[in-house]
Amino acid sequence: KFVKLCRDSALFSAVFDNVPFVLAMIPLVKNIIDMSGINSVGGSADSLWWALALGACLGGNCTLVGASANVVVSKISQKNRYPITFGKFSKYGMPFMIQSVIISLLYVWLRYFAFVR
Repeated sequence: KFVKLCRDSALFSAVFDNVPFVLAMIPLVKNIIDMSGINSVGGSADSLWWALALGACLGGNCTLVGASANVVVSKISQKNRYPITFGKFSKYGMPFMIQSVIISLLYVWLRYFAFVR
């Protein structure tokens, strides 16, 4: 579940600003935890919260519209006569996002699942 949540959070945050996305997802993640009977303190419930946070944060690095800071940087660079296009930003942002999400998934897996008896 945490892999899908992290992946989907990253993909949605690449297209939509990550802050409103996370605010909308919080009740959904709470429902997933409640309905699946996962212990809400420790264990895999924490892995779902980390998957949402990391996926949304890192997914915002993929495109110009993924995070508010990206839009600000774009406007500042445009003002200084060095425009950053959507495609140019994504050319560098997408590989970074993919690599960082994979590393985050590995971290969450190691932290919450690899050494559980």
